[in-house]
Amino acid sequence: MVRALGARVGWLVESPDVLRCGFGGTVYDVPLPAGLDEDGPVDLGAELDGDDGPPGSGVVGFAALPFDRSAEAKLSVPRFVMTLDRDGGAWITERVGSADWRPLLDEVAPPRQEPLTLRSVSYDPAPEEYAHQVAIAVERLRRGDLAKVVLARSVSGTTTEPIDPAALAARLRGREPYCTIYALPTLDGRRFVGASPELLVRRVGTDVRCHPLAGTIALPPNVAPDDYETWLLGSTKNLHEHAILVDDIVSALASAYDDVHADATPSIVTLRTVAHLGTWITASSPASGTAPDAIGLLRRLHPTAAVGGLPRAAALSLISTLEGRSRGHYAGPVGWVDDAGDGEWWIGIRGVQIRERSFEAWAGAGIVSESDPIAEREETRDKLASVLSALLVDRI
Repeated sequence: MVRALGARVGWLVESPDVLRCGFGGTVYDVPLPAGLDEDGPVDLGAELDGDDGPPGSGVVGFAALPFDRSAEAKLSVPRFVMTLDRDGGAWITERVGSADWRPLLDEVAPPRQEPLTLRSVSYDPAPEEYAHQVAIAVERLRRGDLAKVVLARSVSGTTTEPIDPAALAARLRGREPYCTIYALPTLDGRRFVGASPELLVRRVGTDVRCHPLAGTIALPPNVAPDDYETWLLGSTKNLHEHAILVDDIVSALASAYDDVHADATPSIVTLRTVAHLGTWITASSPASGTAPDAIGLLRRLHPTAAVGGLPRAAALSLISTLEGRSRGHYAGPVGWVDDAGDGEWWIGIRGVQIRERSFEAWAGAGIVSESDPIAEREETRDKLASVLSALLVDRI
């Protein structure tokens, strides 16, 4: 019931190791009028009751931040925060003087989704137009203007019945056990529900971990993935795309840490319908003696080359020109930060923004000079199809 409560009316961030849920309404919001371009430390100070627990179990600010790093954003501090780990540990903290939290859980209806049928659906841009955009980007890349750019497209529409965020979150947990499930409110009144495989940054004290993903292959159903994974590990185009991303993150972390290490070769991350190349990156020993907090690390990293491109400014300019509209919360950071500055943030991909019967989902592909427009179009098609399948399936 904890997942259902957070997914419907609270804040849910559930990694394979820890479920964190905020509920009971907002104690207060921490505004970020200029988003991640906002200067200065983030203060989450509040008077709470509860036992000391692991990072993320006390005063916690949750957020789904926009892709546009300068767009208005906020962190929300819930009245209650429950933390459950896979070893059976459980912690709850609450605002001093709050009423009992247990009735809130008792009142939660189980996730239940009646069969959904699409009433309307629209792709933006259409498949052929997206392939044309990729061709334009490849020409720019071959001229040497950029090293990589990520182009995305969306599917939006309406369903015959209201969409239950709790049912969607439960289905995603079952389908993607490797991923982090998130269900968070957005500034425009929707809920962003998804399953992200990509850890943007985790900060615990002076230690930092990132797990960027780039390089993708679709996995046919009911077929052993071994041959496809072997092909991906030997793909020059995908290895090139991945190396650009890893070098970008290592460089960003090196501006704040003396000891930054990336695995020498990528490994395979296998999901339900696709496989990715992934590399673990760690950092420690802050250069100034004081470790940046989790928001400070987001300011250095977002958007990475996994969702933007390199050089960053040129890639974002091309994205704006070709996509022609705001991505909203797609590919923005989703996660939490606590009052000690620790936090975990994932990239907001493989998700759906929903309100009642309406939905919007995005998918992107990393474009490098070797990219084939048709192959990149098909990659986004497969990613969007996976999201729609999770949304429309008739049972949990």
